[in-house]
Amino acid sequence: MAATILIVDDEPDIRELIGEILADEDFVPVLASCAAEAREKRAECDPDLVLLDVWMPDSDGISLLREWSEQDEPLCPVVMISGHGSVEAAVEATRYGACDFIEKPVSMARLLSTVRKALASGRNPRGSTLNAQPSEIHEPLGRSVAVRSLRERLEAIELGRSHVLICGEPGSGRSTLARLIHAHSPGAGGALNEIACGPGDEALALPESSGNDTMTVILDHFESIGEAQRDSLNRLLARSASPVRIIAISAPGLAQQAAAGRFDKTLYHRVAESVLEVPALRERREDIPELVRYLAEQLPVREKLHYRPIPVAVQNQLRQHDWPGNLRELTNLLRRLLQSGSEAAVEPEEVTALLDRADPGNTAAMEAVHSPLFELPLREAREAFERQYLITRLRRADGSVGQLAEAVEMERTHLYRKLRQLGIDPKQIQEDSE
Repeated sequence: MAATILIVDDEPDIRELIGEILADEDFVPVLASCAAEAREKRAECDPDLVLLDVWMPDSDGISLLREWSEQDEPLCPVVMISGHGSVEAAVEATRYGACDFIEKPVSMARLLSTVRKALASGRNPRGSTLNAQPSEIHEPLGRSVAVRSLRERLEAIELGRSHVLICGEPGSGRSTLARLIHAHSPGAGGALNEIACGPGDEALALPESSGNDTMTVILDHFESIGEAQRDSLNRLLARSASPVRIIAISAPGLAQQAAAGRFDKTLYHRVAESVLEVPALRERREDIPELVRYLAEQLPVREKLHYRPIPVAVQNQLRQHDWPGNLRELTNLLRRLLQSGSEAAVEPEEVTALLDRADPGNTAAMEAVHSPLFELPLREAREAFERQYLITRLRRADGSVGQLAEAVEMERTHLYRKLRQLGIDPKQIQEDSE
C-alpha cells in the first residue's frame, strides 16, 4: 500500500512541486498550507510521514510538532523543511521528535532519499520523541561559493554509479561525505564496508559481493595504500562484472603524485572516475558562524551537554582562526566549551585559552622540539608516530580497544588491523596499566 505523506508548507510552489515529485514516485501526497489545515488533514488521513515547514503564518512548525509529540497516539516520522536562516530551528525540532531535515531549495534526490529513510524508521511511541537524537551533518552546511559548488558536485556524484575519489585535508568531513554518497546513491541498498589503507604487506580484506545490489567500499588513507593492497584492489577493479563501487579518501595532491610517478597512475585513473575536492575550513570562513550555531544546538542534544549561547563576537573570533584540524577541530573546541558545565554565554577569553592550549598549527614550536622523527623518511616517521600515539591513547583507555576506537574515531575492525600492523598488543598494555 502506498505511503501517505502530509506536506505542510505555506509556499504554494514548493508545496505543489514536492507533491508532484512524490506522486510520481507512487506516494500519496496530502497538501496543507498552514498549521490549522495540517491539524485537519492529519486527523483525516493519518499520514505515514509529515514534511513540515519551520516557518508558517499562523504557527511555526516547531510549536506544531511539540503539540503533536505531547498527544497520546504514536507520532509518525516528521521531516522539517528549513529555509535560509532556519537551519538552527530545524535542529531544535529534533528535541520534539523530528527525524531529519531538508533545506530549501529542495533537491529531488535528497528529498526522495530522506523520505524513504524516514518511512523506514516507523512510528515513535508517545514520549520517545523527546529523546530523539539529531543525526550528523548530512551535507555540507554553509552558503559560501566553495560549499555551494561542493553540494552541486556531490549531488551529481550521488546519482551516478562511478568510482569516486574524495580529496581533502584530514578533519574536513571526507568520511561523512563518503557515507553520504553511499546513502543517497542508487546502490544504497547494498552493503557498506570501510577499510583503512596502510603501507603494510597485508592485502585488502575485500568482502565478496552478494546478490545484485552494488556493494560500496570506502578506502580511507588511499594515498598510503600498500603494494599488496594495491594489487588486490586492481584485481577487483579488473572484474568488470563485479557490482562494487569504490569511494577512496585521500589527502590533497594525489593527482599530482600520480602524474609524477609517485603513485600508481593506472590505479588512480581507475578509482578517480569522479573526483570530489573538499575545501578546508579556512577556505570558507564565512560558513563558520552557521556551523558554530548548528553544532552548538546539535552537541547538547546528542551528547547530553549543557546548551550555551555563542555570541556574535565569539563567532567572529572563531572566523579568524586558521583551523588546521578543520571541522573536527572546530567540533572538538565547541565540545570542550559545552563540557565546562556552565550555561552562561561563551566568553572570548575561554576560546582564546583553549586555542592557545591546543595550538595544533604552531609548526615553529614543533620544530623547536627537534624530534628524532624529523630525521626519518616520511613513511618510517609516520609509522613511528602512529605507534607511539596509539600506545599513549591505549594506556589512557586502560587497554580498552573499544574506548580507544571511540577516542581516536576509528572503526574497531580497522583499529585492530592497525594495532596488529604496528605490533601493539592491547592485552599487554592493559596488564601494564593494572
